Amino acid sequence: MNADEIDAAGGAASGTDATEVFQQHRPVLLGVAYRMLGRVADAEDVVQEAWLRWASADAEAVRSPKAFLVRVTTRLAIDRLRSAQSRRETYVGPWLPEPLPTDVSSAPEPDAAERVTLGESVSLALLVVLESLSPLERAVFVLREAFGFPYAEIATVLDRGEPAVRQLAGRARSHVAERRPRYEVDPAQQRDLTERFLEAARKGDMAALLELLAPDARLIGDGGGKAKAPMRTITSATKVSRFFAAIVQQSGLGAQLNFLELNGGPAVLAVVDGAGVVMQLDVADSRIQCVYLIANPDKIAHLLPGQPA
Repeated sequence: MNADEIDAAGGAASGTDATEVFQQHRPVLLGVAYRMLGRVADAEDVVQEAWLRWASADAEAVRSPKAFLVRVTTRLAIDRLRSAQSRRETYVGPWLPEPLPTDVSSAPEPDAAERVTLGESVSLALLVVLESLSPLERAVFVLREAFGFPYAEIATVLDRGEPAVRQLAGRARSHVAERRPRYEVDPAQQRDLTERFLEAARKGDMAALLELLAPDARLIGDGGGKAKAPMRTITSATKVSRFFAAIVQQSGLGAQLNFLELNGGPAVLAVVDGAGVVMQLDVADSRIQCVYLIANPDKIAHLLPGQPA
C-alpha cells in the first residue's frame, strides 16, 4: 500500500481492536459489495475475504481503516463481478438480483429523503441497469452515487487517475440515465397496489388488472432453471394480466403471503408447498410499470421461514 492510498481522515488503527474496527465499517462494505454484485451471498463472501485481508494487515501502517477496507472490498468485488458476468451469459432465463432485506424504518430518525435514497440505490430496477455497466463503471457509479465518495478517493480505490475516474463516472451516469426507469419510491402506494393486484389476480378480474397496469407494463421472472418462471420478459398490460392471473389461480400463489421490505420497498414472499417466490412492483403515475418475480431457490432461501437471514 502506497502513501496515496492512505486517507488520514479516518484516524489511526493502532491500539484499536481489529474486530471492532471492522464491524464498525462492515455495513458500508456490505453495501458496496451488494450493489456491485447483486447477490447477498456473494457480497458476504467478499466482505469475509476483506476481513481476512484486514486481519493480516499491518494496522500500524493504516491511517484510515475505512479507506483500506473499501479499497479491498471494491477490488475483490470487481474480480468476482468479472467472473460472474461470464457465468450469467449462460443463465437460464432473465437474471434478477437477489432480494436484499431492508428496513429503513428502524434507522435513527428516518425521514422521507433517507427512504428515497435507500430505495433508489438498491432498487431492483437500478440494479438491473447496473448489470449492463462494465465492472469499473459500476464500481465508480456505486462509490460516487450511492456513497458519495470524492473522485480523488475513488481514483485511489481503483488505482486510476482522477481524470479517468471522472470519465468512467460520466459514461456510467449517462448509461444509467438512458436506461433507468423513473419509478416512484412510495412504499404506501406500492403496498396498496400490490394488495389490489393480488386480489384482482385471485378473482381473475381482468378489468381490474388492466386498470392497475400501465399499458406497456412488463413482467420479469427469474427461475434460474430451478423453478418455474417465464423464459422471456412479458410485455403489455394484457399479456402480463393474463399470465399473472393464470399462475396465481393455478399455483395457489396467494395462499400464504408475507409482506416484507426488500430493496427499499414493500414486497411479497409467497410460500407454496415449501417453495417460495418473491414479487415486487415498480410503480409510476399510480400504475404498475413492472412486476418482478424471483423464484430461483438459491436467491430466496434466506428469506424463507426458519432460514438464516
